[in-house]
Amino acid sequence: MVMKLYAVSDGPPSLAVRQALAHLQLPFELVSVDYGAGEHMTTEYALMNPQKEIPVLDDDGFFLSESNAILQYICDKYKPDSHLYPQEPKARAIVNHRLCFNLSTYYANISAYTMAPIFYDYDRTPLGLKKVHMALEVFETYLQRQGTQYAAADHLTIADFQLINTNMTLEAIGFDFSQYKRIHKWYNDFKKDYPDLWKISADAMKEIQHFAENPPDLTHLNHPIHPARKANK
Repeated sequence: MVMKLYAVSDGPPSLAVRQALAHLQLPFELVSVDYGAGEHMTTEYALMNPQKEIPVLDDDGFFLSESNAILQYICDKYKPDSHLYPQEPKARAIVNHRLCFNLSTYYANISAYTMAPIFYDYDRTPLGLKKVHMALEVFETYLQRQGTQYAAADHLTIADFQLINTNMTLEAIGFDFSQYKRIHKWYNDFKKDYPDLWKISADAMKEIQHFAENPPDLTHLNHPIHPARKANK
């Protein structure tokens, strides 16, 4: 049975998994989750993922959420010798670190500034901007100390997919990060070296830019965490 990936078309975690599946040439069925319609908030969706977050992988009835875990799982099960997720302990530890760094710091701080104000009632604040620059400065330092072309090695790893798509949201809102020379080069090297994979991100970026210009009304979702923007009448 072919794997199913329940995903949104513009969410960085969904994009990262799609890119890994594409790069590994693993067949899968992409099941589009309509975020605006609240398909991820339903009782049926909660049976797959009680967190009601996206994406979710269905591998013949084995449901797995959290995009980092999905990336690790598909490599370990289907392509254990892939360079995307190396077996050597130290090399794998660096990949795992970059995945954790993205989740705890890079995506957490950047998406709060780039994505959250597009969809919910959040403002871009000086504190939020400070956190973005702190995240960028730390990643710049990691790239400098690592001295590799990509985030965790001289070749692409699953960590790059997560970090690239976080960074893409900065480009989507026109945020200039060119002062971070190593990040700027890493990001543009990915575009140049992997145009087919970048297209997945680029298509999503167009959607994000559209929503930024036309903020959606999500008041009907009654989201348990995020405050809905008041609809314009």
